[in-house]
Amino acid sequence: EVHLVESGGGLVQPGGSLRLSCAASGFTFSTYHMTWVRQAPGKGLEHVSSIWTKGGIRYADFVKGRFSISRDNGKNTVYLQMNSLTPEDAAVYYCARWDDSGSYLEIWGQGTLVTVSS
Repeated sequence: EVHLVESGGGLVQPGGSLRLSCAASGFTFSTYHMTWVRQAPGKGLEHVSSIWTKGGIRYADFVKGRFSISRDNGKNTVYLQMNSLTPEDAAVYYCARWDDSGSYLEIWGQGTLVTVSS
């Protein structure tokens, strides 16, 4: 069975850092594009960052050089390093896998909560 399990969320002060992890199982991780999406309270889903199978990367404009996505195919894990966090970054962060054709986000994790507050 296909699973994505996020971890690494928590409470951090403004200006702080967190590293999110997403452990994948049940499929050949290295052959799928992966994405981080977030949802702030009362708001819709928002793309954060994507990483392709061959290492190409895309970031949302609001990342502004603060976040970094990476993947370790040997560990079946995708990461999101988040620095210089602001209260506007507070959200549930989801890891998602694209479908075989790269057309839509087919598999989602349960999410990990990031709270940014002093």
